[in-house]
Amino acid sequence: MPVTTRRTFLTHTVLGGAAASLAARPHAAHAVPLKTLKLWGPPATPSVTLVNAVASGGLERVAETPTFRSWNGFDALRVGLRSGRMVASLVPATLAARLYNEGTPIRLANIMTEGLLYVISADPAIASIPDLAGRRLAVPLPGEAPEIVFTRLLRHHGIESRDAEISYVATPAAAVEGLLAGRVDAAMVLEPAASAAMARGRETGTNVQRVIDLTEAWGDVTGEPALLPIAGLGVTDDIYTAAPKAIRPLQLALQESVEEIRAYPSAAAATAHETLGVSQSVLAASIPYARLVAREPTSLRGVIETMFRSVSSPDLNEIGG
Repeated sequence: MPVTTRRTFLTHTVLGGAAASLAARPHAAHAVPLKTLKLWGPPATPSVTLVNAVASGGLERVAETPTFRSWNGFDALRVGLRSGRMVASLVPATLAARLYNEGTPIRLANIMTEGLLYVISADPAIASIPDLAGRRLAVPLPGEAPEIVFTRLLRHHGIESRDAEISYVATPAAAVEGLLAGRVDAAMVLEPAASAAMARGRETGTNVQRVIDLTEAWGDVTGEPALLPIAGLGVTDDIYTAAPKAIRPLQLALQESVEEIRAYPSAAAATAHETLGVSQSVLAASIPYARLVAREPTSLRGVIETMFRSVSSPDLNEIGG
């Protein structure tokens, strides 16, 4: 579906007249807070929000030239943020806190997903975390937020490393490979890797399913709503203090982008799949399971703080103290 149709849709959404007014307003050069804005994100479903915001023209009131670039690997992300080469990127909330506590001038401008972690398996006997005891598990991204959250959930249910055969792998794609090859019984992944595994399983006659929704499991453990605000847009002081007027229109543009994606997931996937290097059909299938949002962190402060406390040791080393 053409971008213009999706933008027309915005004038009739909950954003209503405000979106129509903004779309119709001329963008005089002096009214735009930034000349350039390069947004960064991984090849994961929340990055669709950023790509779509650029492609739809929603960021025209933020920067004269908005673009998106994909990063691959947390080492590249850390180097980019610390060096100042990246000034606005999708980043795990725990990593943003760690970088901030280490002195990197970064703030969490919003939350972009309320939960996208799943355990996938072809074994119908696996339906809850206790069922993972004694199993062979593939766990990607050791030391990063998804692995830390999963490990805390295992421990809550009394499953330590000695109680399961855990293979730590570098990427969600490697976890999927291990599962499809039969080397493990289950894999912890995030979207779109879960959708990709299910699609590949159908091709080979393997009935891979999302057997555990870790966001729901997290809510059961914390006793709070099933929300896992694991990632958001991290913005450095190059924007936050140098161009504070960019923050509000940036947030509005991303909220509009989420509305578009929810209404037209296939069109959003068509827009983003080449940029992210993910199959269009897989990306479209992943969108309903990625809980995409663009919420200001203050609205989720209690949930975020609970997550930080829950994933951290007593001295909070995981988030830098």
